[in-house]
Amino acid sequence: MNGFPHPAAWVHLDWVLLVVVAWFAIGVLGVVALKRLRFVATVLFPASGFFSLVLLGLSLSAAGNGAEVAVLPIGLPQLPFHLRLDSLSSFFLMVIGGASAGVSAFAAGYFRKGEGTPPGLICLEYHVFLASLAMVVIADDAYAFMVVWETMAFSSFFLVMANHRIPEIRSAGYLYILVAHIGALGILLCFGVLQANTGDYTFANMRAQHLSPFWASIAFVLAVFGFGAKAGLLPLHVWLPEAHPAAPSPMSALMSGVMLKIALYGLLRVSFDLLQTRIWWWGVLLMAVGLVSALFGVVFSTVQVEMKRLLAYSSIENVGLMCAGFGLSLLFSAYGMKTLSALALTASLYHLVSHAFFKSLLFCSTGAVMHATGERSLGRLGGLIRFMPWVTWPTLIGVLACAGLPPLGGFVAEWLLLQSFLFTTGLPSSFLNMLVPILAALIALIAALSGFTMVKYFGVIFLGQPREEKLFHAHDARAWERIGMLWLAAGCVVLGLFPNQVIALIDPVTQLLVAAGLAQAVAESGWLLVPVSIERASYAPAIFLLGVMASFALAFLLGRKLYRGRTRRAPPWDCGYPWQSARMQDTAEGFGQPIRQIFEPMFRLRRELPTPWDEQPRYHVTVEDPLWHWLYLPLAALVERCSKVVGLLQQGRIAVYLMYSFVTLIVVLLVVKQ
Repeated sequence: MNGFPHPAAWVHLDWVLLVVVAWFAIGVLGVVALKRLRFVATVLFPASGFFSLVLLGLSLSAAGNGAEVAVLPIGLPQLPFHLRLDSLSSFFLMVIGGASAGVSAFAAGYFRKGEGTPPGLICLEYHVFLASLAMVVIADDAYAFMVVWETMAFSSFFLVMANHRIPEIRSAGYLYILVAHIGALGILLCFGVLQANTGDYTFANMRAQHLSPFWASIAFVLAVFGFGAKAGLLPLHVWLPEAHPAAPSPMSALMSGVMLKIALYGLLRVSFDLLQTRIWWWGVLLMAVGLVSALFGVVFSTVQVEMKRLLAYSSIENVGLMCAGFGLSLLFSAYGMKTLSALALTASLYHLVSHAFFKSLLFCSTGAVMHATGERSLGRLGGLIRFMPWVTWPTLIGVLACAGLPPLGGFVAEWLLLQSFLFTTGLPSSFLNMLVPILAALIALIAALSGFTMVKYFGVIFLGQPREEKLFHAHDARAWERIGMLWLAAGCVVLGLFPNQVIALIDPVTQLLVAAGLAQAVAESGWLLVPVSIERASYAPAIFLLGVMASFALAFLLGRKLYRGRTRRAPPWDCGYPWQSARMQDTAEGFGQPIRQIFEPMFRLRRELPTPWDEQPRYHVTVEDPLWHWLYLPLAALVERCSKVVGLLQQGRIAVYLMYSFVTLIVVLLVVKQ
């Protein structure tokens, strides 16, 4: 490594690269032990989790220490890899290390024999994916960024295609890689605009350019398009509900919990760091796209009947909320309101790290349920709390965090976001003062629907009676799976109980991006979380937790004292219908039916109605994405027609091809002559 005069100054970056090399080495060992499942599961994946913890420790140590730069003499001539580790990179390395540690531990107990791709090959793809995630956030030039970005895309594509013998999975993989490359074109064009025709594609040169408002806006829109395609923002979200259910559950956890955040990293890097301009309508655009995506995602998640598709749409919702917070921060920054810009950015980053933990946890628990029952449909599950307690209780923590309930991390993030929206009355635009509170009400609606979705997810899977006979034989998670889920659940709890300490870790990022932070004000408030001033709002997670624990303890003691020995167990009231069975329970479809009726214009419903000739009459409703039929299918038909026209050029005769060359030469000569 060269390009920096004092190697001791970039010791953290040096060690980060060693972790990346270690992940590559683990992947290569997986290929050597291609079909040795026990070695891959019990040695390589735990080793990967160890290096994730090392990366977490390095990023915590590097937070707030200033930028470290280096140049790797690899790549093309005159195009080495420029690397930079600053506060923004350190924060996202923290997210990668913290979430992947739990996912890798879970993966050590997840894989079985005979599941699609050989375990050693999955190990290679998984660790190349991890290494590319880390390299993306430390890349400091467009060339290095695009190389590792495409490495991330292709490695995740192969993970999606792990069970490639199934046609639906091949279709999902093709859709994913197609949207990924469309987004990559937008990112590449964005970098082309940012370098301002200087020929220097380093990020340092892009920071030094002062683009006109027009070209800065072009770069911003291209960044939203390119990184939004990877993050799952509307209307480029269609790959996400297909790819996440197709991939193995640990890979789904890593893609949803971490990869979507790397797309948001790119959006932050361009919008707040490389672009030196702030225009108010950028924030409005990002808020609009984010909130539309969030509402779309949460409404569709309420009506899903397949576990991983429900979580995939939930990820669209959460990414949309994060983008709305980024947009609000941009809006405040454009008007010079730095403290409020830092508040909105802190809320979004808090949501980002919280989502990395609870969504990874929920995908892991879904994988454990699928292995134990062989089912992914909510309609065939139920009552698993009695057979899978080690899966149930960590899942409950993840569900509560995802629903935004205190005292977990999801609540802190959404509470901070709502607080930042409540301060928009100070904007110098009356139109924005009227508009933004409406958006705050929309966030409250989204939060309520998210809670509804999580009640459905947890209740239908774990509560009630088993809906299938085979559920009585469901087995609990293995030891490594338990360790992984407990780590992720612990992260959700820590993020909820220690918000002041987490904000202190976020503060260097906001100082870098908007030149303001909340750490000092929060530190002065002691054990209270006070985002701006205690007269406006405050939150005490420790007091809330103690209050909840005291309430439960009091209820338990009163119950024992007043009703001990007088408890009578009996079936619930059955409305006079004596034959109670699992079929009497509310189904996943029935649970989501009220939301489906309220938001019916947002869906494309396909109904299967019974006929008088059916021996077993059946009524079934399929909910489909209208954008798929309104936008993507017509676009695909147009591309196919254009391809057929272009295909007419392929005549298979050399004389025709020579004629093409001759006509082209004549046209070029005429153009040059003129």
